[in-house]
Amino acid sequence: MELFGNLGSAFVALLDWQTLLVMVVGCILGILGGAMPGISPSTAVALLVPFSYSMDARLALILLVCIYQGANYGGSITAVLINTPGTPAAAATCFDGYPLTQQGKAGKGLGTALLASCIGGAFGALILIFFCVPLARAALKFSPAAYFGLAIFGLATIASMGGGNVVKSIVAVLLGLLITTIGLDPISGAYRFTLGSDMLYDGFAIIPALMGLFAVSVVFEKVEKWTGLDRTMDKIDNKLLSFEELWKIKGCILQSSIIGTIIGIFPGAGGTIASFVSYDVARRTSKEPEKFGKGALEGVAASEAANSSSVGGALIPLLALGIPGSATDAVLIGAFILHDLVPGPLLFRDHPVIVYGIFASVLVANLLVLLIGLYGNRAFIKMVSVSDAVLFPFILVVALIGTYSVNNSLFEMGSCIGFGILGWILKRYGYTNSHSLFCRWRPCRFSTR
Repeated sequence: MELFGNLGSAFVALLDWQTLLVMVVGCILGILGGAMPGISPSTAVALLVPFSYSMDARLALILLVCIYQGANYGGSITAVLINTPGTPAAAATCFDGYPLTQQGKAGKGLGTALLASCIGGAFGALILIFFCVPLARAALKFSPAAYFGLAIFGLATIASMGGGNVVKSIVAVLLGLLITTIGLDPISGAYRFTLGSDMLYDGFAIIPALMGLFAVSVVFEKVEKWTGLDRTMDKIDNKLLSFEELWKIKGCILQSSIIGTIIGIFPGAGGTIASFVSYDVARRTSKEPEKFGKGALEGVAASEAANSSSVGGALIPLLALGIPGSATDAVLIGAFILHDLVPGPLLFRDHPVIVYGIFASVLVANLLVLLIGLYGNRAFIKMVSVSDAVLFPFILVVALIGTYSVNNSLFEMGSCIGFGILGWILKRYGYTNSHSLFCRWRPCRFSTR
């Protein structure tokens, strides 16, 4: 009864005009961010974290969560239309989404992606609501030894999910742990690796690292691979799929939502793994597997339902245990810390308004994405065709301005660029994704200081 009472209060609080405005803006920014190739959900969220500093903590986290949810759908727009996934998780959507566009059925491809994404996202949100609280209550009974084991589990999970090269993943994790030793030793009081600079007495600030690893590194990576060619989009039809077609793929959407949520719960997995696993399972269990790769609605639905449902799943270990379930959740940890909050079981006891506000906003965000997607896809299609020559300098400027605006520090702007270079190098030479560095570095550092 306590769950429903708190959840009811959270839904009532969402009716406030300011909260609704924040959610709508968050969903729109998320869809646009996800639709622009190269701007992953983690990058979209990271760009807005510094600007949420002056906001109320509840509104700030609701905004970032709505961006997170919206970006997971947004990636399907360019995946369906130009065979270019806006996000890594939308890569599997290209397999059947773009063939639909080539057949003159782009509207059905976008409609399937939108409906599957919103249904999957709502399913993940319900699992988050009903399973996160019991897990947090159980975590309150954890002993110090259990927390240590949990930390080791998180480190091991990240190290084992580095694209097949475990050694490079371990190196990235250890590098993150090494960076956290910079600054004042909390036990001996000695200054470590500060190179005589008082700027490093407390180690590197969270915002420069956040913006560098998740935004600036993307700019460097894309500039290196830039061909100078702009994206082009042909005129598309706007005919959505029929109710009969939706009913035919209902089983695939439910199956993929379950798979996406379960995979999302595992730290380090995220929507990309969920998307590909669900696509493969859908193909194996389909009555018409020969249609996959040629414009099967089931293929689009499987990918999109899975990557959107993984949002709710990934938030479970973040909120209940303080362990990020994906790269975007690692960014959200930074947002929590920025607002003097610690994700974990104590958050439910000390700040229930924020926790249940996040629960309610994740669920409602899917409804908003559905409405915005139905009426705004044509506008989004025009906006995401912006030239890379404009897009990536804009991202770099926003990242640097956001970094500077928090503490008005030129040193932190330099740190942002430095972490961007570090993230770019890690990605370039296959040392897993730079989020592995951040995922393990920040929680560990916070817990020992």
